[in-house]
Amino acid sequence: MKKTILAIGLFVCVGIGAKAQETTTPNPVNPNAPKFKFETEVLDYGTIEHNADGNREFKFTNVGKEPLIISNAVGSCGCTTPQWPKEPIKPGGTGVIKVHYATDRVGAFEKTVTLTSNADVPSKVIKIKGVVNPDPTPAVAPAATTPPAEKH
Repeated sequence: MKKTILAIGLFVCVGIGAKAQETTTPNPVNPNAPKFKFETEVLDYGTIEHNADGNREFKFTNVGKEPLIISNAVGSCGCTTPQWPKEPIKPGGTGVIKVHYATDRVGAFEKTVTLTSNADVPSKVIKIKGVVNPDPTPAVAPAATTPPAEKH
């Protein structure tokens, strides 16, 4: 009985190992697929003031041979809000991904926007980064000094 169970276990292991060695051919790449070409994939806000304008734009061209359709754009957190063109971008055409960062958050930031499309690479990540300065601290007026009260 033990030998039978051992033999069955051995056959199962060999079968799984053989299956793991099989290679699958990847889906063929469409040579005409749309393709993003961004002017830059990282927008640096630099150092900006607290509550400054948080709007920036990523400009891109469809360098593929078919229309580019962006189906979704998602920021890495609620402080990063993207807007994308809903209409197809023709081959050779240009488009803009608008990104708003909530600059009411002080400090350094690095955020991503993930685009989902029909491009040759269906998931594309673009990035924003920068530093938001805190509000300047108001100058503290020296404490008013009152002359000592006179004794009568």
